[in-house]
Amino acid sequence: MLLRLPTSVSEAQECLAEGAVPIGGATLLWATWQRDGFPATAMSLREVPEANVLERTTVGGAVVLHRIDDRVPDALRLAAAQVGTGAVRRSATVGGNLVGSTLRCLLPAAIVLDARATVLEGDGVHETDLSEVVAKRPVLLSLRWREPVASTFFKLAGEAGGSPPLVVAAAVHAGDDGNHSLRVAVRDGYDVLSGTAMCAADAAQTLHALRGTELIDLSSAAWDVVRSKVAALL
Repeated sequence: MLLRLPTSVSEAQECLAEGAVPIGGATLLWATWQRDGFPATAMSLREVPEANVLERTTVGGAVVLHRIDDRVPDALRLAAAQVGTGAVRRSATVGGNLVGSTLRCLLPAAIVLDARATVLEGDGVHETDLSEVVAKRPVLLSLRWREPVASTFFKLAGEAGGSPPLVVAAAVHAGDDGNHSLRVAVRDGYDVLSGTAMCAADAAQTLHALRGTELIDLSSAAWDVVRSKVAALL
């Protein structure tokens, strides 16, 4: 297998056009390749500047998870810190987790940050929303968001080989009108549900408003976790 390391977005686009398979740390691909055979050519974005940015409101798709620190909001920092083992986090990338994984542990955090994605496809670079990233699995160059007032992330302990553990992410955002809104995303099994409500005078009112969103379909156990995490954030 030939690994190509483009140093610009235009060069990466050429690699895609020539059939190179995008990889990050290949933590999710190696076992499959050993079983089914390796591609002739692969491509990593680790030398592309746009895919390696790490700032308060932006993270590149090629950034490995162990690099994610307090430069980013707590929701994303805590999410990255709880993916796999230390060895996995030193290899796994943001793009690999959001695009290549079925668990997508970073997705609830990205949703509550209201992140937008910059992606690379055969016809060029585009900005899109997270739903399209999940559905089409493009090459992720970066995520960008507006900094929240506060955010948090919680992941239940899981059992090896068991069902995906419950994940709850939440963030408070300030609006241009001075009002605040709360955005919550929950991974319950493999499904990710989310909802947004205006922050009321007390947490109970805000939680009641959230029950009117798609979060109404959460199990009672999942809702108990949401209630406790939202109350602590507010």
